[in-house]
Amino acid sequence: MLVHRNRGATCAVTVRRFLDQAEAGGLHLTVTVVDNGSDPRELEALRRALPTNTPDPDRIRVVDTGGNLGFGPGANVGLRRWLDGADGDPAGEVCMVAPHDARPAEGTLMALFREFLARPDAGLASADVGDGEVPRIQPWLGPIGESTAPLDQGEAIRWEACDYPHGTLMTARRACLEAVGIFDERYFAYCEEADLGLRSRAAGWEVGLVRGALVQNPESNTEAAVIDYLMVRNTLLLLRTHFGLANMAFRIGVVGAEHLVGWWRPEVRGSYHTGQARLRAVADALTGRYGAPPRTGWGRRRQVSGSIDL
Repeated sequence: MLVHRNRGATCAVTVRRFLDQAEAGGLHLTVTVVDNGSDPRELEALRRALPTNTPDPDRIRVVDTGGNLGFGPGANVGLRRWLDGADGDPAGEVCMVAPHDARPAEGTLMALFREFLARPDAGLASADVGDGEVPRIQPWLGPIGESTAPLDQGEAIRWEACDYPHGTLMTARRACLEAVGIFDERYFAYCEEADLGLRSRAAGWEVGLVRGALVQNPESNTEAAVIDYLMVRNTLLLLRTHFGLANMAFRIGVVGAEHLVGWWRPEVRGSYHTGQARLRAVADALTGRYGAPPRTGWGRRRQVSGSIDL
């Protein structure tokens, strides 16, 4: 299941890439594209460019939500359809979720699928984004990356337990989602996969990363300030929900310290850092304003690799 917004041609290429890998591995794959309120021209471009030579006419389906719901809520549209049996095999055990520009390397889908199915207690898993890190959640800071050893010589794939899956390409088991639920829609985008990972692990499910099953999502046209806002606000929501107010308050202190250091020494700021967006994120987290980010013209749009289009 792919979440799409305003990248019709790119999304169609992604659909072909997924179907080609599935066919090469002997896997029957159906694809649902959830369109998040794209410009009508982009939606039409997507429909025109989708493969038409598949033997099953229902193998590819486009669902138009009519608005920009965000990544998590958009993905939920597709997940609900899959869980209800409207799309895909009603008896299918596994659903894959990715943004419209996910680029799995050759063999990634089958490696992810095999490693996941080999572990009956695995509820969620993700492909490897190539950063050499394992996704962790630090109770006082939020999502972080933990360095891990590279693959051994001759080792192509390795399962690594983690706290949450990367949203760039993740798999979910039907029984897990039926037990813990789908994405929390308050997040809109960013950190929703961390929340789902924590809920799944708390319910006894394993969460893993398949090291060596590589994937990228190189395109984005989202303001860096919007990304910064969502990351800060949603990290605070995540900490408050799963660890408590003290953890949230500590993280707010860290945000304040980062803001002061960034003002004093701009060269140490992160690539997304925007002071105004961060202050608004803290205020909204404290007052419980979640969902879609405010559109306030915090900054010009620029391409940021590894983020999603909003």
